[in-house]
Amino acid sequence: MTHLKKIFLGEQGLVVIFAVAFIIVSLTVPNFLSERNMLGLLQSVVTIGIIACTMMFCLASRDFDLSVGSTVAFSGMVAVMASNASGSILLGLLAAVLCGAVVGTINGVVIARFRINALITTLATMQIVRGFALIASDGRAVGINDPGFYQLALSRFLGVPTPIWVMGLFFIVFGFVLNRTVFGKNTLAIGGNPEASRLAGVDVARMRIWIFALQGIVCAVAGVLLASRITSGQPNAATGLELSVISACVLGGVSLAGGRAAMTGVIVGVLIMGIAENVMNLLNIQAFYQYVVRGLILLLAVLLDNLRSVAGRQRA
Repeated sequence: MTHLKKIFLGEQGLVVIFAVAFIIVSLTVPNFLSERNMLGLLQSVVTIGIIACTMMFCLASRDFDLSVGSTVAFSGMVAVMASNASGSILLGLLAAVLCGAVVGTINGVVIARFRINALITTLATMQIVRGFALIASDGRAVGINDPGFYQLALSRFLGVPTPIWVMGLFFIVFGFVLNRTVFGKNTLAIGGNPEASRLAGVDVARMRIWIFALQGIVCAVAGVLLASRITSGQPNAATGLELSVISACVLGGVSLAGGRAAMTGVIVGVLIMGIAENVMNLLNIQAFYQYVVRGLILLLAVLLDNLRSVAGRQRA
């Protein structure tokens, strides 16, 4: 019994649960395994998956970011508006990345240098940035002038949409950063014990600023891809995205208490979120019920995180 408990509370337990759920869904839901549905499923989690890569670092360092949804919407708006104004898609992309980096850096500086709680700081920037998106567009969607902008999301490589390749690349890059670089090891060390990390020579404040700056840049990339996929800059896009991203990360084994994270777990968490929504769509379940399911998944994720923490303390 103890052995089974260790398996299901560990990273391999999540993989087992995912595999079982995938098999059950494949056998019971019509058209689930079709190529079209599989590609659609992966495309539906691109935004969550990309942002989860850096939210993992925020959570692992004992922080979190509630402004990611607003940053995605704002960055997408900036990309479209700058592209329309300049006639250059590249300038639009650069403007979006710059805006995302600025928002992330501001979050990091306020949290790390001024020692304001991450909840309050990112809750404030969530409102401010969403407000900027609404003001810049006068509350309306902004159409894309250059058809080439659509190709960012519509283009394919080896039959697979480009955004899915981008998400896969981010999984590989940030998984490598977490496991194989000093930056990743310092992130986990800060989450485990910030004071001990500081005494060991880690510049904790600078690390936290860099993590939030990366979060902003990644949100900008996700925002550009989302704007391309929905064919416009939408000031109300990605509402509630932050909860889905945090749910995916925590479900994937990233600890809310910091110090523990694994990219493989995050990938599985993202896929579980995607499959749950995909199955509800295939079964024509009303969107209202999907809110209930997302809330239940978030509760389950927090419960699993608590059980993992208790199990970790018992082993220690």
